Amino acid sequence: MHDLIIRNGLLATSEGTVLESDLACDKGRITRIDRTISCNAKQEIDAAGKLTMPGVIDAQVHFRDPGATHKEDLASGSRAAARGGVTSFLEMPNTKPPTIDQHALDRKLERAAACSSANYGFFIGATPENIDAVNHASPVCGIKIFMGSSTGNLLVHKDEDLERIFGNGSRLIAVHAEDEARLRERSNQFSKNPANASQPNLHSKIRDAECALIATKRAVELSHRFQRRLHVLHLTTAQEVHYLRANRTPDITVECTPNHLFLTEEDYDRLGTLVQMNPPIRSAEHQEELWKGLHDGTIDFIATDHAPHTLEEKAKPYPDSPSGMPGVETSLPLLITAWKSGKCSLAQVLKWMCWGPAQAYNMIGKGMLQEGYDADIAIVNDTDYFKVSNEKLLTRVGWSPFNGTPLTGWPEWTIVGGEVAYSEGKINDSVRGKPVLFSNDQTQ
Repeated sequence: MHDLIIRNGLLATSEGTVLESDLACDKGRITRIDRTISCNAKQEIDAAGKLTMPGVIDAQVHFRDPGATHKEDLASGSRAAARGGVTSFLEMPNTKPPTIDQHALDRKLERAAACSSANYGFFIGATPENIDAVNHASPVCGIKIFMGSSTGNLLVHKDEDLERIFGNGSRLIAVHAEDEARLRERSNQFSKNPANASQPNLHSKIRDAECALIATKRAVELSHRFQRRLHVLHLTTAQEVHYLRANRTPDITVECTPNHLFLTEEDYDRLGTLVQMNPPIRSAEHQEELWKGLHDGTIDFIATDHAPHTLEEKAKPYPDSPSGMPGVETSLPLLITAWKSGKCSLAQVLKWMCWGPAQAYNMIGKGMLQEGYDADIAIVNDTDYFKVSNEKLLTRVGWSPFNGTPLTGWPEWTIVGGEVAYSEGKINDSVRGKPVLFSNDQTQ
């Protein structure tokens, strides 16, 4: 007898074909895929007419735990993830205190083991002083470098510090690529005009395309120089797409966010500081180039940069308003809706959200519906459209920039390690995710 059988599902292969099939799970793994599985199971799901796909891997979230848990924590963030079909996440180090040593990492791992509804992995944050920790703290998915303004002591922008980190060790380095010198210069420049200083759309002018391009070039040149594995986080500009198309190597991977794919500067007029984030949303011309970069493979996958703040915090006038917005709950419906509208194919959705991030981070057993792989599965309704509703969101901050937008592709079941973590609009709080495992020296 199997632990779980999903019957009559429309199973999505990595090539984007859809096959009506049964799928059996045992001890957290997919153990059998067949047109008909005749034996019984402890639990069965009738997924007739529903798209059955690998669980989404969100490789960039900020769950604010510890230090800002009034916005989110590992429990609430992972529940929101499960509701959105996200079965694994990689969490960023800019917490309070920041994740910059083994002690802070151990605290996060203990907390996640006790409360996370999804599988989890953590970055170690680089500082100018913690070279030993970034190379030896374990387990981590990689090293995070904030090249532009950051909280606490996580800013690393001086040449000697960047060279020391890139030149020592072999772990993947993921960069927030904005140039600190240009940020400071342009912030001072624009603040001299009081008439414009409080307008939220100023954010995209201060953190302009050149600010991003300078830092991305710098990171790529360091990767080339030291032959170091590099991941460029949340790409935003046409200039960066063009540069990376010509200069990236197999050691470099790239991501972008749904926010930059579905929001533009025009949304400042409608949503104000709610759409303020770093790097900022940009014009439709930049957005179009991001889509081109995804289609031609310059950009490898999509991650949300889920970075929630309360509505009260967001209501502060610019520039006192914080940057960041939630997204882990809506990313899959946004991309399924894009597929249905002809913006991309199902195969591309699976690459950008499932096996692409698994491949980039060398995850073991993640990202595909195959026998022997982990039983992390999303079963979605890709025929009916439902509006994003702030009242139904599970993120602690309770809002989305896409509130009121009709989307399809909402998960009806989310399975984590062969157990149903989300179904019928409810989280099963007894399900716990496990640490994501990596096949290379990231965990050494």
